[in-house]
Amino acid sequence: MMRLTCLVLGVLIFGASSGVVSADDFKPLFDGETLDGWVQKGGEAEYRVEDEQIVGTSKKGTPNSFLATEKNYDNFELILEFKPDETLNSGVQIRSNMYDEPKTYTWNVDGKEKSTTVKAGRVHGYQVEIDPSARAWTGGIYDEGRRGWLNNLADNEAARKAFKPGEWNEFRVVANGDSIKTFLNGVPAADLKDDLTSEGFIALQVHSFKEDGHEIRWRNIRIRELP
Repeated sequence: MMRLTCLVLGVLIFGASSGVVSADDFKPLFDGETLDGWVQKGGEAEYRVEDEQIVGTSKKGTPNSFLATEKNYDNFELILEFKPDETLNSGVQIRSNMYDEPKTYTWNVDGKEKSTTVKAGRVHGYQVEIDPSARAWTGGIYDEGRRGWLNNLADNEAARKAFKPGEWNEFRVVANGDSIKTFLNGVPAADLKDDLTSEGFIALQVHSFKEDGHEIRWRNIRIRELP
């Protein structure tokens, strides 16, 4: 009995020290029935709830649209599923922001200072790409409204092959300090070190498009905040 007790105690200690967590540590960001806790920013694409999914639908002539969490997040682990249209580019914003006044950002590249000013009312920040095109950069990190691509998947063939066009896929995103890592259907995708923005909202993007009626779906959106 003593040996069994010690064994169980050892397993519990190992689990705690290795960072193993249960599903109970994650909290839903979407209740499956309403868009409570979310607010639309940017363009006028349509967002609705259907079959416990958030459905984003393209609208011709409108800029990029974003359904954003009302709450900001800094360090977290995010898991969600998405089913993309075969032609509609999309993405999941993390640590993103939108301000009523222009916002200037400054950073260094190879010892040289660069800067950009984001217009008032423009959603900007890190985007985990959903890319149904032939290049298949789904899971790469794009800096929406600021610097462009930060970590594409040109040299990550395994991640490119992990994408399932027209089917349900899973993202896992871990943002902790200056580290942002993404996983597509369990396969490591982007691995970025960047400290330009430390917190912001999470948002579901419907990209501007030339036609109405193209859909992107999300479900099982859940988050675990990290210390």
